[in-house]
Amino acid sequence: MATIKDIAHLAKVSSATVSRVLNHDSSMSVGTETKERIFNAAHQLNYKKTGSRATKKTTKKTLAIIEWYTEQQELNDRYYFSLRESIEKKAQELGYRITRLFHTDPLEKAAACDGILALGKFSTPQIQELGQLSDHIIFVDCDTLFAGYSCVVPDFENGVTTVLAQFEKAGLKKIGMLAGEEHTSDQEESLLDPRFLAFKKLLTTQKKYNSRYVYVGDFTMDAGYQLMQQALVDLKNDLPEAFFMANDSLAVGALRALQEKNIKVPEDISVISFNDSSLAEFVYPKLSSVHVPTKQMGIMAVKLLTAQLSSSNFENVPQKITCGVRLVVRDSSQN
Repeated sequence: MATIKDIAHLAKVSSATVSRVLNHDSSMSVGTETKERIFNAAHQLNYKKTGSRATKKTTKKTLAIIEWYTEQQELNDRYYFSLRESIEKKAQELGYRITRLFHTDPLEKAAACDGILALGKFSTPQIQELGQLSDHIIFVDCDTLFAGYSCVVPDFENGVTTVLAQFEKAGLKKIGMLAGEEHTSDQEESLLDPRFLAFKKLLTTQKKYNSRYVYVGDFTMDAGYQLMQQALVDLKNDLPEAFFMANDSLAVGALRALQEKNIKVPEDISVISFNDSSLAEFVYPKLSSVHVPTKQMGIMAVKLLTAQLSSSNFENVPQKITCGVRLVVRDSSQN
């Protein structure tokens, strides 16, 4: 029996477009030529609608949340947990049903949904594959504007600018960084940390960048501990006066390594982190950290998708929403 996916392939459109045309969804504007291709393909394939699809108009709209992490990885990452939680909460407030999928799950379920929110870092092939599932898709925490898809991302560069200004205000000139390294879930692409790129660019402009003071590893506490241990061995008496950490987990691990060597924070070394997760307030000393508004990012993503779904003459003009960040100063940095 022919499926919607078969028709989409033959008509060279997305499965979501086929579904809406066959169900006479008036909320979506589709050209006459496209409709004809879809109806002709359905006729060629002898497609028959099932009863459940015929009654879809009486049900709530369904949104798919596709995560680049596995479920276990998300449990260990407060940042993505918070993003996904805020998306689900706002979507439920607006009356949507949620289908939650991980990158390892079959994605056919997402094609049957009204819209998709893709959460996390995806490779270019993955972005294109996800984009074929629906005409209505928003990427969260992944800059996909270059590929022609709307996205919601934090303002990394201004966040880093604020951190360096805080160090400068305290008279600190030798600045190091523990940067994070990630790979897309399909292992196709190694992702350059945008915080590191901004850090290097800004300090190079000021003639203060020193590659010896930069260490790169995973975004984990263990990595932070090991990287700082290595820095203490390598640099000995030439330690930076301050370290910028790419996220709170790296910072927590680094603090432990410094404490084991009786190096005082912030008296000997100032530390400022990024994300401002719940970890920041529950370590000693409390972490100064750049606050990323994960709640607002999730809300904006759902609102952007809702605007697309509600439009009677939707035109896919990609948008990039950049959410502002702010530095929360606590005990780990000099004022």
